[in-house]
Amino acid sequence: MSGPRTAGKSTLLGQLAAQSGQPIIDLDDLVTRQVAVNDPGLIVSGESPVLIDEFQHVPEILSAIKAELNRDLRAGRYVLTGSTRYATLPRAAQSLTGRVHLIDVLPLSQGEICGHRETFLDAILDEPRQLVTSGVSATSREEYAERVLGGGFPLALSRATPAERGRWFRDYINVIVTRDVLEISKIRQRSALPRLLRRLASQTGQVLKIAEAARDSGLEQSTADRYITLLESVFMIHRLPAWGNTLASRVGHLPKVHLIDSGLAGWLMGITPEKLAAKNPAALTEFGHLVETFAVGEILKQLSWSDHSVEVGHFRSHDDQEVDLILETWDGRVAAVEVKAGSRVTGPSLKAMTTLRDRLGDRFIGGVALYLGARAYTFDERIHVVPLDHVWR
Repeated sequence: MSGPRTAGKSTLLGQLAAQSGQPIIDLDDLVTRQVAVNDPGLIVSGESPVLIDEFQHVPEILSAIKAELNRDLRAGRYVLTGSTRYATLPRAAQSLTGRVHLIDVLPLSQGEICGHRETFLDAILDEPRQLVTSGVSATSREEYAERVLGGGFPLALSRATPAERGRWFRDYINVIVTRDVLEISKIRQRSALPRLLRRLASQTGQVLKIAEAARDSGLEQSTADRYITLLESVFMIHRLPAWGNTLASRVGHLPKVHLIDSGLAGWLMGITPEKLAAKNPAALTEFGHLVETFAVGEILKQLSWSDHSVEVGHFRSHDDQEVDLILETWDGRVAAVEVKAGSRVTGPSLKAMTTLRDRLGDRFIGGVALYLGARAYTFDERIHVVPLDHVWR
C-alpha cells in the first residue's frame, strides 16, 4: 500500500495488526530501521502476515522478501506500506515484479469523512441515468467551498480553524521536501521545490506546461521535469494522461496535472473562504480549477474499491474541445465526466461530450456534467447534468 504521508496507511496497518495478532515493523523508527539494514532476512522471516510500515526506508528488504517468496509463494504473506510510489524504487521494480499487488491509499474521500461508501463510479459505468433520479441537492456553494478547501488529510481536517490547517499544510510540505524527496534523490536546488510545487498548484486541473513551470520557478526545463517526477513519486501531484482512440493520439497530447489533495492545493494557491465570499475575480477563476481537481480526485479514490477495471485520462480534441475525465473499461466502453464550478450548465459547455458521444457511438456509456446547482436532469441522449455532491451522496 502506497500513498502520501498521514493519509491513513499506518492506521489501516494497525487494524490489520489487531485482526491478525501480528506486530508492525515500523521502519520510521531508527533502531528498527538499522536492524533491517543489517539483517533484512531476519525482519521478513516472521509468521504471516508480516506487516512492514514505510518500507521505502530500506528498499533492500524487498530482495529478502523475494527470497522468502521463492520458497513459499502463498498470497498475503506480506503487507507493506510506503510513502513513495513503488515504481520509483529501482530495486523494487526488479525484485517483486509479478508478485506484488499495488494499492494506493489516498486522503479520505468525502464518503469516508461522512461515514459511508460511495457508488458514483459504479453508477456511471453501469447505468448513468440512475444518477438523475437521486434527488435534489441541498448543498450550498459555501458548503462546497468548505469541502474543497478542507481536502481529505485526516490531520488537516482535525484542525479547528483555517489558519491552523494552513500551518499544518506548511509543515507537511517542509517534511516532504526536506525528508522524503531527499531520500529518493540528492537534489541540488532544494529551495526551488516549494516554488515549483506552488507553481504546479496554480496549474492544477490544467494541461501540464513544464516549460512555464520551470521558468517561473527559476529552473532549467530538464531539472524541473526531474523535480516534477520526484513530487509525483512522493504523492504530491498526479498526472492525468491524455486519452484518445489510438496510442498515437494518447502520446501526442500533454497530461493534466492535479495536486493529490484539493485542500493542500487551495492553501498553496492562497484561496480562502473570505476571498470566495468577497467574489475576488482571481480567486473565483482559480476555484474553478480547484473544483475540478477535487471532483476528479474523489472519483479516482473510488477506483480503489470498485470492481471495475478502468483506464483514466482526459480528452482534448484538435480544436481544443475538452472533457475533464474519461473512464474507459477493459472492454472499450467509455464514460465521460465534465466538472463545472457554476450553478448553471449551458449547452455550448457540453459540446465536447456530445462530440465524443457521436464519435464513439455505442461505445459511449454516458456523460455526466457535475455542477454546483441543485437539480439533476438529462440534457440530451446519454448526457446528464448532476449536482457535484452526488459523487459521495
